[in-house]
Amino acid sequence: MTKAVIFDMDGVICHTNPFHSQAFKIFFEKRNLFPTEEEFMQHMYGKNNGYILSHFLGRKIEGEELAALEFEKESLFREIYQHHIDPIPGFMEFFHSLREAKLKTAVATSAPFANLELIGGRLDLFPHLESALASEQVSKHKPDPEVYLKTAANLSLDPSQCIVFEDSFSGVSAAKNANMKVVGVLSSHSIDELPICDLYIEDYRDLEVTSILSLLN
Repeated sequence: MTKAVIFDMDGVICHTNPFHSQAFKIFFEKRNLFPTEEEFMQHMYGKNNGYILSHFLGRKIEGEELAALEFEKESLFREIYQHHIDPIPGFMEFFHSLREAKLKTAVATSAPFANLELIGGRLDLFPHLESALASEQVSKHKPDPEVYLKTAANLSLDPSQCIVFEDSFSGVSAAKNANMKVVGVLSSHSIDELPICDLYIEDYRDLEVTSILSLLN
């Protein structure tokens, strides 16, 4: 029976959070706001831009204003990050070993598609993905399971045949809400900061495809 592995992107394929912090710092400094790293930990990592901008700007940001501010911040991020694209140790080897084992692979991110295009393009992931979804393709953000349920539909699989790699509280919750198995990637959070996962990894260096298949059986 066909199985699939679905990856979130930020903090799962690449350790992008420090660069998102840099972009948000520049973005907020222009507006005379100076959030601390602790505030970012609480209100940025794993959150969608609508929440982040509303929280730090102190009012509801939505519609066209959200689209414009999001574009400004994400453009800053891409400008900074294009020079630093580097997958989490062992990711590329593990990703290709999944393909050799005939598993389907997908990316499901809350980031804009332009970010996915930058990272997925630079790492040459697109020829090896059966599905790639970003924030523009869903109406509800994680922890809502929409992005994972849509991905399962794209893969023509039942959610129970999919395992998700996630690094944030809202992302793990989304995968669990979709009734999928979850591997917690401890790139930005510790075990006790995440909902309970089926497996935890620091990086992909010692991860075997067999341990993933055993979780799905």
